[in-house]
Amino acid sequence: MTDQTEEQTTVVAGEDSDIAVQPAKLDLEETTKKMEKMSMSFSIWPPSQRTRDAVIKRLIETLSDKSVLSDRYGRVPTDEADDVARRIEEEAFNAASASPVAADEEGLETLQCYSKEISKRMLDTVKSRSASSAASPTPDEKVGVTTDPAAEGGESSTVETQS
Repeated sequence: MTDQTEEQTTVVAGEDSDIAVQPAKLDLEETTKKMEKMSMSFSIWPPSQRTRDAVIKRLIETLSDKSVLSDRYGRVPTDEADDVARRIEEEAFNAASASPVAADEEGLETLQCYSKEISKRMLDTVKSRSASSAASPTPDEKVGVTTDPAAEGGESSTVETQS
């Protein structure tokens, strides 16, 4: 093995503001070893608890505050949104961890799976809440006013009905 060195010039400022130029030797093999030690593995899966908590907080806001989702499907009360958000995040995390893509080295595909699971479960939740609230009418909707065309004299009259 040959000793590969490279000469480098270092500029050093002295205490009395004199500038000195000193040659410095840089060993390429040693530098390579240092770089290898410094290189890190980067993985984004699994997310930290802090990240998971931030996801839950954002889910609560999306479910309970005014949003495109709440405009279409209705808002979820904050206390209920907290429970729903925690359930959605936990189920999505478990599904992503168990998915076949969970073996990817950096975790990018697993993180995508996690994100898709959260979106899917959130949408399913608000849709089912909307459908169940539409299926069970409020007390005001139970008593309605209809028009009875068979009233005497051919005139319409209003009749209260109970469903």
